Amino acid sequence: MIDVAEHLAAVLEAARPLPAESHDVAAARGRVLRHPVRAAVDVPAFDSSAMDGFALRFADVTAVPATFRVVADLPAGTDLDPTLDTAEAARIMTGAPVPTDATAVVPFEDTERGLAGGLDPVTVVAAPRAPGAHIRRRGSDVSAGDLVVDAGVRLTAAWIGAIAASGVGTVSVSRTARVAVVSTGSELVSPGAPMRRGQIPESNSVLLAGLAEESGAEIVLRTSVPDEGDGPRRAIAAAEEAGADVVVFSGGVSAGAYEVVKNTLGDLMRFDRVRMQPGKPQGFGVTPRGTLLFGLPGNPVSAAVSFELFVRPALRALEGDAEVGRTSTRVALAGGWRARPEKTQYVPVSLDRTDPAAWVARPTERGPRGLGAADGLAVLPPRESDVAPDELVTVALW
Repeated sequence: MIDVAEHLAAVLEAARPLPAESHDVAAARGRVLRHPVRAAVDVPAFDSSAMDGFALRFADVTAVPATFRVVADLPAGTDLDPTLDTAEAARIMTGAPVPTDATAVVPFEDTERGLAGGLDPVTVVAAPRAPGAHIRRRGSDVSAGDLVVDAGVRLTAAWIGAIAASGVGTVSVSRTARVAVVSTGSELVSPGAPMRRGQIPESNSVLLAGLAEESGAEIVLRTSVPDEGDGPRRAIAAAEEAGADVVVFSGGVSAGAYEVVKNTLGDLMRFDRVRMQPGKPQGFGVTPRGTLLFGLPGNPVSAAVSFELFVRPALRALEGDAEVGRTSTRVALAGGWRARPEKTQYVPVSLDRTDPAAWVARPTERGPRGLGAADGLAVLPPRESDVAPDELVTVALW
């Protein structure tokens, strides 16, 4: 057997970043940046008011109350820059340019009548704390040329908002990975179809296609092939015709007599036993055109865990994502667990967050329903002694 890390290293070595493409920043959420983004403008682009109130000269309001003549009204978006003489102020709204002569902004709450007086004289009853009070200086957030987001970051709504605010309209991002999912087995029938003795609903392609889409990939083919014939090779040809970057097989990779993937693709894929439970039998290879081939076990939970450990990191690496793994945390494992000295165990768990300071991980029931209820995987490395009840373990969060 080989270690999980060894198998993953071979996968990531083959997962070369996909071509980059230019996208409008508004359409780039979920994509991975391929080049750093630097600010095109200062943020703020000018000295602006941080409050609704009155712009004035700080030296004129060292003693309060102090009354000022209001000489201008400055809404956001104005280009006016009124001159302010002694005891003169401009009514100003949040985000509006601060007059060049002003050295502070007094919030309307610190005046006698607030904003209700319009351009009538205003009386300040509480002095600003210092020169520059409530003024956001030009470039105080970001200066033109500053790094906004580095390459390798998957763009969230907050990141694309920051990029747009810095004056950048287009970004270079990775193309979406294209995935084909192929289930194997002569016993498979479509979900909901009539079944005879010995047949089962085909669910792995639905499961794995969903996991791939949740990882940001595009599904270009989803199909099943029987245990006889050259179905896997024909599926690869169809996948590559559809533009697939990755083909994921489930089933047909173990040691039985009808392991169709292993029996037909030995020239393209290597088949290993990996020190993990579930999911020991694994296949991986690359076609002459560079398409990544994954052979996962047929058991749905084993297939899902294998996808999580190997396929998902590969999809993220194809996009140039700087973070290919999951966020993990240390959590008490309720009830403990039986140790396995020869392999790492990946246990689907639900998280009890009743006490925010002390989460508890509870193993879910076996089978697909338990997988659906899981919040992550408890990772239990090889060890001789069993995991004690409420012992802290690492949980990779889904």
